[in-house]
Amino acid sequence: MTGALLGLVFATGAVLAYLGWERNRRPALADRLLPYLRDVHPEALNATGSPSVAAAVFGPFLQRIARTISNVLGGSASVASRLNRLGTGQTVEQFRIRQVVWGLSGFGLCVAASVLWFAGRGSAPLSLLVLCGVGFVGGVLGCDNALTTTVRAHERRMNEEFPTVADLLALAVAAGEGPVAGLERVVRVSHGDLASELGRVLADIRTGMTVQRAFDGLAARTEVASIARFSEGLAVAIERGTPLVGVLHAQAADVRESSRRELIEAGGRKEVAMMIPVVFFILPVTVVFAFFPGYIGLHMTSGM
Repeated sequence: MTGALLGLVFATGAVLAYLGWERNRRPALADRLLPYLRDVHPEALNATGSPSVAAAVFGPFLQRIARTISNVLGGSASVASRLNRLGTGQTVEQFRIRQVVWGLSGFGLCVAASVLWFAGRGSAPLSLLVLCGVGFVGGVLGCDNALTTTVRAHERRMNEEFPTVADLLALAVAAGEGPVAGLERVVRVSHGDLASELGRVLADIRTGMTVQRAFDGLAARTEVASIARFSEGLAVAIERGTPLVGVLHAQAADVRESSRRELIEAGGRKEVAMMIPVVFFILPVTVVFAFFPGYIGLHMTSGM
């Protein structure tokens, strides 16, 4: 009983001490600086809406470097197209800033490696400086390559999800719902990249855009042939009042057949690569297991 009372007193004292420290502690640097920076630097608010002193302090510097990279590399239209296809809502300027962060990260890693190398072996400083520059350029180009890879993976997932979404939409339309209502139901019960793109279409329709223009926009911003055909066919069917169920089922069947054909073609292209483990690993092991007992028998016979 005495131990329980002592534990309760200790816990109460610890809680009271923490509450007193929380109430009387000095304000953080962000709390002291943000009232003066929020009006001067709009970058003081990050993407989530919460204050960020780092964004206010380093934002202009990163933006200048991002503009320089954009002027040197160019291709802002290509970047904008890929960002639009990805559908994240990120602007070209934000992507350029992310490229700068990637480049600075590569530069920092190369600086750390150069310091360790110079301390250990004493290499020429000029070559290490070139290595640091290569690290910055590699980070910038790696960010662009990562964006391209992400867009391709996004479109591949959309193509894989399309047959299921088309069948669900065909079932909803066959049950008596309209195209827009069926699309809302499909988006509500589906999860994935294609459902997100269809959600953007529904958002455009709710803001007053016509159904045909919304689906034309989906066809324009995606480079997946099946999605583009689906959008154009759906827009034409809604405009002219033609039946949708057969069209959707036919498109889903075409995409499944195309996926099966691509899988067979990929298997044919990988046939030579699949022979490498067979020739260099499995076949030698099989030969060793086949001839080793005979070799041991001949060695024992010759020894006798």
